[in-house]
Amino acid sequence: MYKLSILFVAVLLLTGPVQAQNTIFLSHGKIEYERRVNVFARMDNQDDQWAEFRKKLSNHFKTSYFDLVFGGDRSLYQPGRESEDRELFTFFQAPAQDNVVYTDLDKAETISQKDVFETKFLIRDSLRQIKWKITDETRNIAGFICRRANAIIMDSIYVVAFYTDEILTNGGPESFTGLPGMILGVSLPHQHISWFATKVEATPITESQLEPPVKGKKTDNAALRQTVQPRMKDWGKEGRQYMQDIML
Repeated sequence: MYKLSILFVAVLLLTGPVQAQNTIFLSHGKIEYERRVNVFARMDNQDDQWAEFRKKLSNHFKTSYFDLVFGGDRSLYQPGRESEDRELFTFFQAPAQDNVVYTDLDKAETISQKDVFETKFLIRDSLRQIKWKITDETRNIAGFICRRANAIIMDSIYVVAFYTDEILTNGGPESFTGLPGMILGVSLPHQHISWFATKVEATPITESQLEPPVKGKKTDNAALRQTVQPRMKDWGKEGRQYMQDIML
């Protein structure tokens, strides 16, 4: 009995620290996101008499990759590796393909670089305030157990997000923030767009890797909308969809 007691204490002493070490809370690192667009579904949502013809010249899905580096209360989201997808035909450059988004959570502001039509804009604005509703549903993304949260942004866009509290920076792809941890997955079901992390690297991040973009015509979100919206007044559903993509 004495030997059994000693063995039990030894097991407790050995297993306690090991279990604690299994959970690693990251304060800096790099995340790769796969951005996926259902091209055919988006065509079906548009007033486009050429939709069926365009489908024959397009891929069903468009995949692109973005990297998010983060450290403390700052993050930088920008285009990553080139996708292996090959577009059969490009009608025009869709928005958000080359977005760069710098987020400073401590200052509650973002600085974004976006190409809209033929102009590069540099947009400085406050963080988008998102009223999230956290649920009990969980999902494993890139090796992290993530909890689901739902929200409505821009008055009508339904958002499903999955976040992990094992990454301490409360950020995410594009302008999605405001949850108690890092957002590793976002889906906009009605816009047929999603961002999901494919890998997370616990790697040191330097100050130079977290520099905000500096090039572009300076503006804010409200002024950007006023600048772009008149050019799409006759675009119908496609114009509304395009504007939503720009403002994400």
